[in-house]
Formats: sequence, structure tokens, C-alpha cells
Amino acid sequence: MIRVEQVDGRRGVSRFVQAWWDVRERSGAGLANGSRDRAVAPLRLVVKDSLDDRKNPFYRNADRALFLAVDEGGQTIGRVAAIENRAHNRHHRDRVGFFGFFECVDDAGAARALLEAAEGWLAARGLEECRGPISPSMNHESGLLVDGFETPPVLMTPWNPAYYASLIEDAGYEKVQDLLGYDIPADRGLAVPERIGRLAERTRKRTGIRFRALDVGILEREAEKVLDLYCDAWSGNWGFVPPPWDEFWHTAKDLKSVLVPEFSFVAEVEDEIVGFMMLARDLNQVLTSVPSGRLTPATLFKLLTRLPKVRRGRIILLGLRAEYRHKGIFPLFAYEAARLAQETGFRGAEASWILDDNDALIAPMEAMGLRAYKRWRVYEKEMG
Repeated sequence: MIRVEQVDGRRGVSRFVQAWWDVRERSGAGLANGSRDRAVAPLRLVVKDSLDDRKNPFYRNADRALFLAVDEGGQTIGRVAAIENRAHNRHHRDRVGFFGFFECVDDAGAARALLEAAEGWLAARGLEECRGPISPSMNHESGLLVDGFETPPVLMTPWNPAYYASLIEDAGYEKVQDLLGYDIPADRGLAVPERIGRLAERTRKRTGIRFRALDVGILEREAEKVLDLYCDAWSGNWGFVPPPWDEFWHTAKDLKSVLVPEFSFVAEVEDEIVGFMMLARDLNQVLTSVPSGRLTPATLFKLLTRLPKVRRGRIILLGLRAEYRHKGIFPLFAYEAARLAQETGFRGAEASWILDDNDALIAPMEAMGLRAYKRWRVYEKEMG
């Protein structure tokens, strides 16, 4: 006896956010290979912002509907959001709808009921495929974790029990794209082989590239420059939609508190920005001590005092202008990152996410001895 309810408004959104905790209290471990639960509770304020269809600029070009699965005792056992991203469909000339924020106990019937509710809402809007989990866009949390359960999630990456894949596949979904995460391990720092260092120096002299730190004092001006390059660097990538300025700046402001300025740089040639790398501290290392996800004065104190001490992060943005992609620039970026790691005492990072068919980036990373240690999967289903 499972019913699906569509919710909205302040109370409905709060119930939808709370479902993350409700599901985990009822679902048990559901993990692979005896791994323990590595989930990190999100900040409720952040989740609410990503769902705020009145204030979040993403929803100026999108709509969403929120669904909860409730058992016969009135307890929440799952949730899903249906998302119509009009910007995506205009850019890709698609008729694709999305599902995201998926959480569910290990019950195929409950999962199927949730996904069918999302599909029905999307189909009523004339959409033909349903893709996800995307929460709420490819510029935010994307994919379902299918490999790498034994390691905790880093900032803005999802972690879910292993059984989630079966729930989604049993509902008729198939893989459409995998996203990879590469670990740059602590015991090696960000070491670069000597031959890569020599290649980097030759590339620096040949191209005239110089690096400078991102200036957070004029972050808005820097973000305007990076947005143009971001859209150029990612153009043509699967699923990418160029974000409008207000949406990009909304995200950039949120990241300002976790950005590591001394480890975030832009590459310039004759004062033109041709590449960039941005690294954020792994906020999740602090959030592990905030299981409620509530932003209280005590939580805020923990964030302010502990976050600056976090010495591990996530490379969240990395890009090169199209005309520089095949000029051997990546080793130069790796060399610069290694130099900064030594200066700042950083102990490692995760580079994610990377499309699993992005050979231009994967090949040089694996040539440096790096291997993908996490894999997230995006699924798709054709709606009848």
C-alpha cells in the first residue's frame, strides 16, 4: 500500500528535504562489499535553495514538481523531483525531461511509483525521454554512484546505497552516460613525474602561458571572464548547457566560501584568459559532524573554524579554450597544480566529474598514473 503525493509550498518542500533522513533511517545499509554507509548529510538550506523555483535563477528557464512516496503507516519512504529544463531542450534541440533528488528505501514498487509519477508529469508537458538523476541540472549534482562506495563523497557529489541502481534499472532505465572521479592521492601529494615537468616547461616557453591566482576580491569580474571561457571550453560536451550569467553567478557566490584562492588559477596568453582551474575545499569533511543538516549557530561556528583547516578538496572546474586543447597544455596545468600543492600544503584532491568518453582529458591523466576511483551513472528511459 504505497501512495505518491505531489508536494509544494514551504511545508511540502520541507517534507521533501526531510525525506533524505527519513529514507536513510528506514533503508538500512544496502551497501556493496560490506562497505559502511558513507553518506554525508547535506545542508538543508542548500537543498532548499536548489529547489527554490521563485528565487533560484535556474528556474527562470525550468520548472519542477516534487513527489513523495508514503507507506500505509503514513511514513515517507522515497522522493523524486521531475524537472523540465527548457534551456537544455532549446540548446540541444531535445525533448528530454529529467528526474533528480532521488531517494528511496529498497522497494522496487515504491521506486517505480515515484519514477512513473515523474514521467507522467514530464510526458504531460510533451517531453519524450526521462533522464537522471540530475539534481537539478548538469551544473549541479549529477549521476548515481555505481562504483566507489567505499570512499566518502566530496563537495557537491552524490553518494547513494548500492541498491539504488537496481531500483532505477528495474523501472526500465538504461545507461546513457558515465561520469568519472579521479583521486589525486594524499601520499603522493600532487606529484608530477619528472618527464611531465620537462614537458610542461617546454610548453610554457612555446605557448607563452603564464598563471595567476584567481582574485576573489573582484570575484564577480573574474567570474564574468571565466563564464565566457567555461562556455567555450565545454561547448560540445555531452549534456552541457551554457548557463546564463545570473545562474552562473548564483553558484559562484555559493562557492566563494569554499574556494581555495591560492589553489585556483587562470592561465593567460598576452592578457587573454585561455584556461582556468578552480579547487574548492571539501566541505563534507566538516559536514560529517553535522548529521542533522541544520544551519545553527553551532554549525556555523564549526564551518568557520574547521573549514580553513581542511587540506583536501575537489577540482570543480577545469577548462581550456578550444584552440588550446591539443597543444599539450594539460601537463603544464598538472605541473602548476603540483607547485601550488607544495606551497600550500594541500594533501590531495578529487578531479570530478569527467565524462567517461573524454579521451582528451583522461589519456594524459592516466599517463600520469592516475585512475578513476568513482563512477556515477546517468540513466535514460523513453516514455511511451
